[in-house]
Amino acid sequence: MKPEAGPEALAALHARSFTTPRPWNAREFASLLAMPGSFLKIRPQAFVLGRAIAGEAELLTLAVAPEDRRHGTGRALVEDFTDEARDRGAETAFLEVAADNAPARALYAATGWEQTGARRGYYTTPEGTKIDALILRRPLK
Repeated sequence: MKPEAGPEALAALHARSFTTPRPWNAREFASLLAMPGSFLKIRPQAFVLGRAIAGEAELLTLAVAPEDRRHGTGRALVEDFTDEARDRGAETAFLEVAADNAPARALYAATGWEQTGARRGYYTTPEGTKIDALILRRPLK
């Protein structure tokens, strides 16, 4: 993925990175990128999309190509996100992660995120199984 990646490239990488939650398509990425307060941080074969408004930030999605995982890219992107969110005036950040996504949960725990709630049965796998979304929070001050 090139640094100037557009919605199509983001959607292609997202599709390679996720089955649950459902990968987002190019139209969805274009819409999110056009929202006030949204920002995108890109690294080779990886990106994080977030938004910051009214003192709060939300990490919308983080994708790392499967072959590029376990090399620190995800951690670097989480820090890119928090730096940008702070620069935009956010004091607290939130995200949702699938309860069965152990690697993502470990990454977020290692970078200072704590669970504050859950959305029961929020995600549906391609096979139809319901999975909880865990709500995580990280102070940015």
